[in-house]
Amino acid sequence: MTIGIIFILCLLLFLLRNELKEEEKGRVIRFFLAVLLVVSDVLEHLWLVVENAWSIRRDLPLHLSDLVVILAIVMLLTRSEKLFRFMYFAGLGSSIQAILTPDLGRFSFPHFQYIEFFVSHGGVVLACLFMVAAFHYRPTIRSMWVTILLANLYGVCVFFLNKLLSANYLYIMKKPKSTSLLDYLGPWPWYLFSMELVMILSFFILYIPFWNKRK
Repeated sequence: MTIGIIFILCLLLFLLRNELKEEEKGRVIRFFLAVLLVVSDVLEHLWLVVENAWSIRRDLPLHLSDLVVILAIVMLLTRSEKLFRFMYFAGLGSSIQAILTPDLGRFSFPHFQYIEFFVSHGGVVLACLFMVAAFHYRPTIRSMWVTILLANLYGVCVFFLNKLLSANYLYIMKKPKSTSLLDYLGPWPWYLFSMELVMILSFFILYIPFWNKRK
């Protein structure tokens, strides 16, 4: 049901795209999404601190699906088309994967962690599609390969941070305990190469609607 609600909201963005192109209405939605993501992210870390559960080894926004929440806020506030071209692939790809295979542990609806998780990741999806519907921003095949390069460079940096912190950000040191796509991609370190292929394939799939339109 939660995924269904996010899907319906995404459809509404395109059904109402003419209204969103009006400057005043578009600004209201844009700032609403930005504020929603800010509040969601801040409350998440406050909750962890109050529960004495915040850990530098687990709760820094270094997972790609967490980092793109911050980048989505910047994108919405600045209307940056360059940032959108990165976010369309990295933001949508990582957030959709997180939504389909959520790492929520023992928490379920209506727990705060459940609501915050889907609000933040669903908000990133809506933010990226909003830029397409309201401002007619479009990804390019070049921006797809640039995003792949940046994601790999980021992964290398996070690998050394993981070594320093004894952490597992991006799940590049070992698989997560929760069920995920990585369960089907082989043992470590081979699943890292499989994950690379899955990333490239998922980015191509995200680009298909625009490739078809240009063709």
